[in-house]
Amino acid sequence: MNKRTIFIATAGLLVIVAVGFYVLMGTNEKNANDIASTAGAPAQAVSVITIENQPITMSKTLPGRISAFRQSQVRPQVNGIIMERLFEEGAVVEKGQQLYQIDDARFNAALASANADLKSAQSSIASVDAKTRRFAKLVKIDAVSRQEYDDVKAQLDQANAAVAVAKAAVDVAQVNLDYTKVYAPIAGRIGRSLVTEGALVTANQEQPMAVITQMDPVYVDMQQAGGDALALQQAHMGGQGDIPVTIMLGESNQIAYPHTGSLKFSEVTIDETTGSIALRATMPNPDGALMTGLFVHGSLDMGQTQGILVPQRATTRNPDGNMNVWVVDENNIATPRPIQTNGAHQDNWIVTDGLKAGDTIIIEGYQKIASGADVTTSPWVKNSEAVSKTQSKSLEQE
Repeated sequence: MNKRTIFIATAGLLVIVAVGFYVLMGTNEKNANDIASTAGAPAQAVSVITIENQPITMSKTLPGRISAFRQSQVRPQVNGIIMERLFEEGAVVEKGQQLYQIDDARFNAALASANADLKSAQSSIASVDAKTRRFAKLVKIDAVSRQEYDDVKAQLDQANAAVAVAKAAVDVAQVNLDYTKVYAPIAGRIGRSLVTEGALVTANQEQPMAVITQMDPVYVDMQQAGGDALALQQAHMGGQGDIPVTIMLGESNQIAYPHTGSLKFSEVTIDETTGSIALRATMPNPDGALMTGLFVHGSLDMGQTQGILVPQRATTRNPDGNMNVWVVDENNIATPRPIQTNGAHQDNWIVTDGLKAGDTIIIEGYQKIASGADVTTSPWVKNSEAVSKTQSKSLEQE
């Protein structure tokens, strides 16, 4: 290798080293400027709250429908023609009130015939009874044979049996006559009459004559997921007794029903097709506002417990579905923290793990910060957004 080649290689190497040094110095200077710029930037303002244990009223809202407390179909017990309807359709009837009158002419006749048969049987028994007493004395002195005495005793037994049969026939005839008067089996509101005067009714007909519905109180039939039934059982086992139930009415369930009912029944098996369990509550209905078939939402009061509540707006979710909140430490440094929840209460999550009383979490402003960022905190006002909008609207109007 000659001297010229060595000189060129040495010069090229020196150029490369000089360029690299220049680039390295520029990068370090840029990083130093960025760090200086970041250090001089103001801390992000956020709104926070301090977590504390508080009483939580546990409740469960379930869809349901109103059903009648009692419902009775009025049916005829004998055949006949309807002679008279004795109630106003849609009125309240009392138990035992007569509703219809069926033609009773032939039943009166049947009762009279049965009474006549009874008198005939009773009259024949007198002579047989007297003959039996005489034969009882004569058989002792062998004036009559033992066979004749036994025959007379048998006649007396037959006469007594005839009287019993006649009395039973009278009772049947009286029952049938009573059935011509159709009474209300329960108290409640009666619907429209399904038969009119002059219609023929039979004892085995499928169509009822009318339907009576007792609507105070009423049942609220609800469906609960089978997996949530354990909490309901624990509420009962915890000594709470009857669980209070309130309902919401209206198309959007915005109308609160003024009366409070109680949970009375829980099915013992889970429906295999739906995976739900049937619940039934009783609800006062003194004004008749709740009608059969009405769709409602029932809220079950499961009692109170101590726990930690976090506003739902303060939480974020990772791609894997885990939930996080932003926690601010004593140095005003914000970091995300995973939490575990067990259901919701109003617009809050019920936290079971990840937070403790005294922790400070960010409610508003966490969208603009990164982990480890320095923040300035201010107490969060729940209705701050609504207040700000109201104030802006007022300023626009001015």
